[in-house]
Amino acid sequence: MANETMKALPETKVGLLVIGAGPAGLAAAVAAYDRGVRDILICERQDFAGGILPQCIHNGFGLKRFGEELTGPEYAGRYEKMAEERGIKIEYGATVTKLSDDRRVTVLSEEGMKVYAADAVILAMGCRERPRGALPVVGTRPAGIYTAGCAQKMVNRMGLLPGREIVILGSGDIGLIMARRMTLEGAHVKAVCEVMDHPGGLRRNIVQCLDDFGIPLYLSTTVVEVEGEDRLTAVTVAEVDERRRPIPGTERRIECDTLLLSVGLIPENELTRQAGITIDPVTNGAAVRENRETSIPGVFACGNVLHVHDLVDFVSEEGEIAGNAAADYLANKEKIETAPVARITAKNGVRYTVPEYIGEGDTAKVTVFFRVSDSFRDATLVAENADGVILSKKVRRMVPGEMQRVDLPREKLVGEVVLSVAPQGN
Repeated sequence: MANETMKALPETKVGLLVIGAGPAGLAAAVAAYDRGVRDILICERQDFAGGILPQCIHNGFGLKRFGEELTGPEYAGRYEKMAEERGIKIEYGATVTKLSDDRRVTVLSEEGMKVYAADAVILAMGCRERPRGALPVVGTRPAGIYTAGCAQKMVNRMGLLPGREIVILGSGDIGLIMARRMTLEGAHVKAVCEVMDHPGGLRRNIVQCLDDFGIPLYLSTTVVEVEGEDRLTAVTVAEVDERRRPIPGTERRIECDTLLLSVGLIPENELTRQAGITIDPVTNGAAVRENRETSIPGVFACGNVLHVHDLVDFVSEEGEIAGNAAADYLANKEKIETAPVARITAKNGVRYTVPEYIGEGDTAKVTVFFRVSDSFRDATLVAENADGVILSKKVRRMVPGEMQRVDLPREKLVGEVVLSVAPQGN
């Protein structure tokens, strides 16, 4: 039910309210506008649009969406311009503090607190970095330990260099990109350590950010201790076993003044949980249908708040899906809600899928995004329902750091549909 505090405040009606002006939120708003929605408001807690993109000054963005290579600010600028050309209103410095299950949204800004009663809501809050406190690293708490994203902001937006002798824990894409960035700024990146037995980032970033600069990558290795009083002076790293436990006798001390953490991203789903929306336990994002509608009718989710993507181009694509679906919902609000006709279950090498549920639709195929839990070569991707195999597709290479997709025939998506990987030879 709606929170009593919400009801006590005056309400402002709005057709579509988008939470977040990052690449997902902007793409969703633009798509909804192009489908005929005119009453659109984007609430953004920062004083600028684009999410993390303004601090991503490297290129590599936009190859799939725009057919050209852009920097992060350039990519964000394209969507900002689209929103401006359409007259889409963005309210900056507006932090959404509450979301109710009847689509009432409480916003706090310099103007005070207000409530919007929205006909449809799109969740596009993005994600945040996993903090140091989540890591079981012993030692003191000296200066010089940053998340990779924090270091990126310091270097690219504030003109500050976090340190000179660098160790990076985690091979996520931001960490890999910062290894190159710090090297170009004159720092010495001594090592990138990854607790898994495979890199966490895209293959192209391994090559362009580590191999091209001779930066060593140590797999199945983690930081077990930090040293230093006022400032970090060294870290101790060790190899880990198959259960990610440090192996005694493999410890190695590396002198450094800075440790960058690139140990995972967490979808910003506090509002999602608050509204009572069903959460997928693997992605920590909302469980959605193929149109990105959540368990609450008229509330949609897209981008990194739904599941962490590897390319911003896919974030924008998903924003479009949610924006188009919100427009369809607003045009047909009297539609009777139906239960999903199918649920997709990830098994045997498939870590998760988006969507998790399939509703009624008029498209011949449904695109399912998924990630694998291990590296596979020359394997077979299999989708099956109670009647048997509905798809068997040979795949040359799949790795956990890269998003995969597959098109499944809608007419076969009934009941439980299992998506799995059959190793080579099966």
